[in-house]
Amino acid sequence: MGYKSDIEIAREADKKQIQEIGMKLGIESKDLLPYGHDKAKVSQEFINSVQGNKNGKLILVTAINPTPAGEGKTTTTVGLGDGLNRIGKKAAVCIREASLGPNFGMKGGAAGGGYAQVVPMEDMNLHFTGDFHAITSAHSLLSAMLDNHIYWGNECDIDIRRVQWKRVVDMNDRALRQVNVSLGGVANGFPREGGFDITVASEVMAILCLANNLKDLEKRLGDMIVAYRRDRSPVFCRDIKAEGAMTVLLKDAMQPNLVQTLENNPAFVHGGPFANIAHGCNSVIATTTALKIADFVVTEAGFGADLGAEKFMNIKCRKAGLSPDCVVLVATVRAMKMNGGVAKADLGAENVDAVNEGCANLGRHIGNLKSFGVPVVVAINHFVTDTDAEVRAVKDYVATQGSEAILSRHWELGSEGSADLATRVAEIAESGVSKFAPIYEDDMPLMGKIETIAKKIYHADDVIADTKVRDQLKLWEEQGYGNLPICMAKTQYSFSTDPSLRGAPTGHSVPIREVRLSAGAGFVVVVCGEIMTMPGLPRVPSAESIHLNDDGQIEGLF
Repeated sequence: MGYKSDIEIAREADKKQIQEIGMKLGIESKDLLPYGHDKAKVSQEFINSVQGNKNGKLILVTAINPTPAGEGKTTTTVGLGDGLNRIGKKAAVCIREASLGPNFGMKGGAAGGGYAQVVPMEDMNLHFTGDFHAITSAHSLLSAMLDNHIYWGNECDIDIRRVQWKRVVDMNDRALRQVNVSLGGVANGFPREGGFDITVASEVMAILCLANNLKDLEKRLGDMIVAYRRDRSPVFCRDIKAEGAMTVLLKDAMQPNLVQTLENNPAFVHGGPFANIAHGCNSVIATTTALKIADFVVTEAGFGADLGAEKFMNIKCRKAGLSPDCVVLVATVRAMKMNGGVAKADLGAENVDAVNEGCANLGRHIGNLKSFGVPVVVAINHFVTDTDAEVRAVKDYVATQGSEAILSRHWELGSEGSADLATRVAEIAESGVSKFAPIYEDDMPLMGKIETIAKKIYHADDVIADTKVRDQLKLWEEQGYGNLPICMAKTQYSFSTDPSLRGAPTGHSVPIREVRLSAGAGFVVVVCGEIMTMPGLPRVPSAESIHLNDDGQIEGLF
């Protein structure tokens, strides 16, 4: 039988007015700031008014390491949200916004798939409600004010060789990784070396996603370190007096966006830090607001559990006082076969041996997640080519790991196909068995935290860091930053820092290239291997096939 494409399904959606979706969560029309008919921001006044409510149950959806076969984490997040509503629970979904860079690069859009999608799909993958533009503008304002400060006499005595603050743009553009700025003579300032990151790697993005309210946002922005003086003392954003104007630019962007699933259930889509170079979770304010007005909140963390879930637990939950009641680990038979050595072209053929071979990656993620004290359910995201024997092999393997795997057919059947998964997840979440705790304490030395992640989560033998990196970490500890959590910037394709090492590698080392202090966001970024904070476009970018058709509809984005 022929299956409709994601975009065909999305275009046929019977969308409700956003006010109707808001009412499902008790958000009245006066508390919604509509952007058209099908999306709106939730007002800060409403968010303030529900703070006394009891929290619902928090479900985290994560995945095995991504493969070219596709895992369907967002699809499963949406499908599970719809499934919970189907079985009579009041549930909301919380996911991230999409970055333009990957949309036009290799990844394509990010709103789920099949009959488990969030709509309006085109809007969400493009300008949406302008949040990313606001973040880019706020970041750029600080860049401009910093160079302007140096131009007009440099009152803070900034060493222009030690300016830390890069510029950003929400596009994959390798040509901008390293640039020279202020060229052209006296009128243009003092020439120095600079560079660009992608907007989703900006500390402003991380702060927006971790701040509790506008006051907290402004304080965190002020705490950002933008440069150092000759005596190596830090210069903060507040020294440049930029945090007030930046907060003004981010005022609306701080308010969570409400949209809907194909089955007209509420979905918050807000914030979008990358998981391989930032902390990979949607905003704290969206998640905490949803928990106050829904009985179940299903959220996701980017890429595999070694990155997204680790950061969700050790950074987001720690900072926001959150505690997941159940974790859903997404896997596919196809990805198991790829981890077992099968080429992408051969994935359609039954191969139970390869499934068994590839399950090592899944097993390691299960063990890692359990080390946080949380119960784990494996969701087998069903593909039509999966055979009963292959599905049975995954279920049997997961049972040996002290967990259980449930086949979910939400892509094909929507909530009807995810009802079994939803029922089991709800049982576990309501049973109160979760004993969540981060895997390291705040007061552990920074290097100790890095080694804990490398050994406990990546199963590496050691961490390779030269004296310069170790000295930098010690200096930050002396300056009072030793209690911050760690944000690892690492490839998403492997437990190791080598993207070609699939499965569950051991005997590897984690080389640290550099460390960066995100004093405003409240974590230390550890850059490992060849990871880039400004991606490039592939040889044939998705942008080449994106266009408007004769009916004025967008083609090629999905």
